[in-house]
Amino acid sequence: MSDAPAPLKSIVIVGGGSAGWMTAAALAEAVGPDCAITLIESEAIGTVGVGEATIPPIRHFNQRLGIDEATFVRETQGSFKLGIQFVDWGKRGHSYFHPFGQYGAEFDTVPFYHHWMRESLAGRIDGPIDDFSMCWAMAKAGKFAHPSPDRRMIQSTFDYAYHFDAGLYAAFLRRFSEARGVTRIEGRVVDVALRGEDGFIESVTLDNGTRIAGEFFIDCSGFRGLLIEEALHAGYDNWQHWLPCDRAVAVPCERGEFTPYTRSTAREAGWQWRIPLQHRTGNGYVHCSQFISEDEAAEVLLANLDGKALADPRPLRFVTGKRKRFWEKNCVAIGLSAGFMEPLESTSLHLIQYGILRLIALLPDSTISPLLSNEYNAQTAREYELIRDFLILHYKASERDDSELWRYCAAMPIPDSLQYKIDHFRSHGMLVADGQELFANPSWIAVYLGQGIVPDRAPALATMRSQVPVAERMGQIARAMDEAVAAMPSHGEFIARHCAAPPLAA
Repeated sequence: MSDAPAPLKSIVIVGGGSAGWMTAAALAEAVGPDCAITLIESEAIGTVGVGEATIPPIRHFNQRLGIDEATFVRETQGSFKLGIQFVDWGKRGHSYFHPFGQYGAEFDTVPFYHHWMRESLAGRIDGPIDDFSMCWAMAKAGKFAHPSPDRRMIQSTFDYAYHFDAGLYAAFLRRFSEARGVTRIEGRVVDVALRGEDGFIESVTLDNGTRIAGEFFIDCSGFRGLLIEEALHAGYDNWQHWLPCDRAVAVPCERGEFTPYTRSTAREAGWQWRIPLQHRTGNGYVHCSQFISEDEAAEVLLANLDGKALADPRPLRFVTGKRKRFWEKNCVAIGLSAGFMEPLESTSLHLIQYGILRLIALLPDSTISPLLSNEYNAQTAREYELIRDFLILHYKASERDDSELWRYCAAMPIPDSLQYKIDHFRSHGMLVADGQELFANPSWIAVYLGQGIVPDRAPALATMRSQVPVAERMGQIARAMDEAVAAMPSHGEFIARHCAAPPLAA
């Protein structure tokens, strides 16, 4: 009987920031002391993070690491997020809310949104489906509390995520990782050595001449893709013809209204984000360089801030898309080195998180079987494609025609996979979903209805339930929501009570 392959003894992570330190923290917790984890980063190389907005799965990542929520929010100047308000996306002067939670509450075998659609199309409801979202009821009132674990309560129908300072989060995870044995090395990688027989990465050399060898490498080097692209030439799928924005300018400002949600405001050549933290507000203008210059974008951004800018606008350049192979030979790309989905739906850290968890689930032994990399690549590619289609929907569904960007989006062909979903919803209000979808039914409903894709008719089964007292049940739900929100503390009060950050040193 042959000896079993040896487990990995060394993993080298190239790059820090959120991607590098999330990877280091999760791997250290998963593999324990039997595998040496080394992270190389250079303080001379900046990170992209300017104030990070997230989606609910980040809570599970922190919980998996055993990180206390109040400590995390306090240490990262964080705040809570119930969803995203989209302003001027469907058309100018109109807004809608993408909630982290369901609409209404289920009172029949037919889903709530089917009944709402029937009532709305029949003219018996005056108002958007937002009116039946606990997330929006809380958000517009500036309230926050944790969801109830009691599924019978209307307070159980919402979820939440966080806003936080990405630099502080990386520093927090660095302390966490180093306490669990991760070795950090300061330096900039200037050379990558490949093995002659199979092209695997053998070692990296730093700018001071230090050579660091490893069995397995993780590329967290950002857009550059130092290992995955410059050394291993994994290739890149460019999706800019569907998601044309390729630039951003970012700037923090003094804190304004302390909202428990992110705001995305459509502009003539892209859109502006607003992310409220305890100590400041993060802002950025994601735009298309075909239709506006970086200087003009910076002017628009600075003219639309809550308060005084705290720094000069910082430009970012990117190409929306993904690697053709995320895991090539003995290297996995995590974060921006794997691909870039613009931050419209706050998926950046999610893609890091699930890239890490997928790697842990498929972690190889010293043989590094291509079966594992093939499965990793297939799953990750599918995840990127599903998120891509959801992001494209926002641009394609807009009724705006007041600028070149929006006219381009109205005319652009879209993937067949997205057109199929739109056709189903427009025809009879049905949601077609892949079992692996990150964004579940309420997310698609929010964007469809919020941007003017209204079904021709309600789903058939909803029209056959005349014995169900729909109006009465909807009235009960609306009253329960009002009472629940009235009893909650404000977002600011909740944070002051549970997780206020100490003042930053001058």
